[in-house]
Formats: sequence, structure tokens, C-alpha cells
Amino acid sequence: MIFDTLISPDQLAAARKHDPALLLLDCSFELTDLQAGQRAYDAGHIPGAFYLHLEHALSAAKTGRNGRHPLPSREAFARTMAAMGLNADAQVVAYDNAGGMYAARLWWMLRWAGHRQVAVLDGGIAAWKAAGHALSTDRPAQRPEGSFSLKAPLVATVSYADVRANIDGAERLVLDARAPDRFRGENETMDPVGGHIPGARNRLFKDNLGPDGRFKAPALLRSEFDAITGGRPAARLINQCGSGVTACHNLLAMEVAGLQGAALYPGSWSEWSAQPGAPIATGAA
Repeated sequence: MIFDTLISPDQLAAARKHDPALLLLDCSFELTDLQAGQRAYDAGHIPGAFYLHLEHALSAAKTGRNGRHPLPSREAFARTMAAMGLNADAQVVAYDNAGGMYAARLWWMLRWAGHRQVAVLDGGIAAWKAAGHALSTDRPAQRPEGSFSLKAPLVATVSYADVRANIDGAERLVLDARAPDRFRGENETMDPVGGHIPGARNRLFKDNLGPDGRFKAPALLRSEFDAITGGRPAARLINQCGSGVTACHNLLAMEVAGLQGAALYPGSWSEWSAQPGAPIATGAA
């Protein structure tokens, strides 16, 4: 069985027993403490999981104009995944300690590299523990180099130029995954300039989760996204956030809801606001 959106703790426990090729990756992280994720992993992780650091494995070097978490090249990312021991057709499961906000970045990036067999652990490590499954402090032995290589992307991206050109015609709607106050241009703490891309609408990524920390039911997610977008087809939607990370959470939620084909603006607000002359809006949409 292939898991390509979400996987439950019990499904993961079963998969670990019968699928030795499964690659389990802990993406725990904290934006304000760059070593917090590694410490959390060291203190206790799902047995067999390897740790991936957002800044090192899932981002490229920053130039001051390309955002806070620029994407690496597809080729560099493929090399990273092969070095982790990923084989061409192996199942990948990503999880974190933050409701999936970092695991979804890896989910999206693997799809960007053409790999469909990747899922996010629904509810993350908290759900794993709540289901009665054990943690470990042992680091797994390094795997041999995997056979993973690039295939045609399964997801779409847009550039700064694409998003700017879209403002006048508004053929595509931009969804911003940041907190409402940051969207309005208030209480900005991560980027030098506050506000949002003109014409964008706000969909806080945390709204994809229920009180139990797991993703809402597909039908509910669909109705919530349709209410914000006016029922636009997913192919006419662009997702962004502060740095291209939490927007992937919205893209995963949309996939769960049956809304396939939306694009990611990887540079997001941190790139947009660093461009000379980029138009900026404030207040509610």
C-alpha cells in the first residue's frame, strides 16, 4: 500500500514491521531556536527515524533576496535523499513535533523531486505517543547510498516574477498561510517588512488541524478552502507563507481535500518583501 498524503500512527507501526525499505524522517524544528529540533530528536524519536534539519537539508544558502528558506536545486536535494538511503520506489514517512508544519515541507519537496510515495504522520510524534507507541534515543545505523533519482515534478512552482505579473490580471488567487496579524502587517517578527501580497487571502495553516492536532476530515477541509477561494480550481491557486514552509502544510491539506494542482511560491513573503519596488498591502484582505 502506498501512502501519499497522511499516515496514522498505527499504520506507520504496521508499515515499519513489514517494509524494511521504509525511510522514516524526523523533521522537528523551531524557527526561533535552530537546534531545538535536534535536541528533541536526541531526547526521544520514533525508532528507526533519521533527523533532517530544515536549514541544512531542506534549504539552500540565503542571499538576502531569495527568502529565509530558499529551495535547494532539485539535483542537490536528490543527492541529499540518496545519501539518507532512499531508494527509488521506497515509502517515506515524515513527522515533526509541530503539527506537520516542517514535515509537510519534506512531503512537498519529495513530490517536487517526482517521488509520490511520501506521507506525513498525522498528528506527529504527539499522536505516536498518544497511540501507545514507544520512542527511542538510539540513532539508527547509516544506510547504504540509495538509488533515488529525479523524476518529473508532481507539483508546480511559481516565481516572484510570476506572482507579480499575476497581480493585475488576478488569474490566480494567492493564499497566505501566515498568522492573520502578520498577514495584516501587524506584529511582524520574522521579516523586516510587514504586510501581504496585494490580492492575497489568508488561510492560517494551523486551521487545517482539529483540536486533537490531526488534520480535519477531507470534506471539512474542502469546504473551508472553497469558502476562502470561492471554489476556484486548485490549478488557479498559489500558496505562500513567510518562507515557503507552512504553505506546504496548506498544500498537503488541499491534497487531502481532493484539491490537486495548486502551486507553491517558494520564496514567499521573505523573498517578496526583499525585492525593490515590490507592491505591499496591509490590513485585512
